[in-house]
Formats: sequence, structure tokens, C-alpha cells
Amino acid sequence: MPSPGVSAASTPVPWSDPPPYEVFLLSRVREEWDRTGDNTASVAAGLQRTGRIITAAALLLIVVVAGFASGSMAYIKLIGVGMIVAIVVDATLVRAPLVPATMRLLGRWNWWAPGPLGRVYRRYGLRESDAPTGGERRRSASTR
Repeated sequence: MPSPGVSAASTPVPWSDPPPYEVFLLSRVREEWDRTGDNTASVAAGLQRTGRIITAAALLLIVVVAGFASGSMAYIKLIGVGMIVAIVVDATLVRAPLVPATMRLLGRWNWWAPGPLGRVYRRYGLRESDAPTGGERRRSASTR
């Protein structure tokens, strides 16, 4: 039986290396935001288009980490099982409903950047896609 110290030491391990599928979701949402400028539609389209990728990436991580859980050392098994539970919770409860819901509630604040960083983005035209952003379309329509 592992000691309480082992359990306390293994708790932060699953959260120390965030899965890469968050990048897939946020990149797709940002691309849609740049294309349309509509936050609600961007979040919905981003989640719709990355759902299978997120599920596949989570399953792949679970398969890899299952090797730890099937080991013979108790501490390694503990880390493996903890990471599997963390990946399942992360993919099903955090990435699927909580991140999109928060992004929808935050609206335009999702894309806020500190002043100096925003100026760099505007000056060099940094964005996810080559299409003009929704904000640029709104500004150009209001100046006509």
C-alpha cells in the first residue's frame, strides 16, 4: 500500500504536462474568429471541427500511459492510473464543455491582448489565417 506521501507527490504529475489537444481547439476557434468575427459561431465551429481530433489524441495518450499503469512498481502504477483519470477528466469535462462555455461567455475578451503585444500583432499582421479579421471587416464597413 503506497504511503500518503506517494499519493501527494503523484497528484501534480498529470497536470504538469498539458495535452496538446487544447492547441487544436484554440487554433481552430481563432481561425474561425479571424474569418468571421463572430465569437459564438467561432466557438461552435471550432469545437465541432476538433471533436474527433481531441478524442483521438486523448485515447492515444491513454494508451501510452496505460503502459505505466500496467507496470510492476506500485509508484509507477499510481502515476499511470492517476494520469489516465486526469486525461479522461480533462478531455471530457474540461476541454469539451468548460473551455467552449467559458469562451462563449467571455465573448470578445477571449481575444484581448496586452497593449504592446496587440501593437506588435497589428504592426506585423500576425494572425492565424490570411483572411482579414472580423474586427477589420467591421472597421472597414463603418468607414464607408
